[in-house]
Amino acid sequence: MPLLYSIGKLTVGNLLKVGWRPHVEGLEYVPRTGGAIFAGNHLSVADELFIGAVVPRHLAFWAKSDYFDGTGFSGWFNRNLMNGLGAIRVQRAGGRDALAAFDSAIPVLKAGDMVVVYPEGTRSPDGRLYRGRTGVARLAVAAGVPIIPVGTLGTEKVQPIGQPYPLPFRGRPIVKIGKPIDVTGRADDRTSLRALTDEVMAEIQKLTGQEYVPRYAPAKKADPQ
Repeated sequence: MPLLYSIGKLTVGNLLKVGWRPHVEGLEYVPRTGGAIFAGNHLSVADELFIGAVVPRHLAFWAKSDYFDGTGFSGWFNRNLMNGLGAIRVQRAGGRDALAAFDSAIPVLKAGDMVVVYPEGTRSPDGRLYRGRTGVARLAVAAGVPIIPVGTLGTEKVQPIGQPYPLPFRGRPIVKIGKPIDVTGRADDRTSLRALTDEVMAEIQKLTGQEYVPRYAPAKKADPQ
């Protein structure tokens, strides 16, 4: 586990657990070793904060390329912070840049680390669960690692869209971790990846109880995350 991540778990992680008392289920499904993808619903920026706080192993999150490319002291600080946390660089432009970001996660997974992916591609605008994009399936099959469905509830109250930090006394977040989905022998053609992605989203829906919407979530014009 990267040193800064360990420090973060001892400080910020414990603060989140003491201050908001997140309820967690399914920790027994977190593998002790080996790579895996955590595939979750996305209600708030706080999703990754609370998932990171309750999961005992290191989780590699995605970070905008801006954090790696800045200049001056702030650029140096952000770059070293992201590298120290073991973050994965991602371009916000989408398309081939997004595919390159997924490709950069493959060696991370093969090296035995775990990566968090939000298949919806953006935060839910209304609390419903939207159709997943197939990148999560493509990544799992390419790296040969299981997909672990995870559902978070209540984080949209703790940190609503546009709120820069978690708010106290706004409920108790819930993190539910499901049984890993083995991708051994899965094909990587479009139809097979679509079927695997739909299976993942169905498992997430079972964990959260959200209403499922069989279309992609609308992109927000100014999504800071």
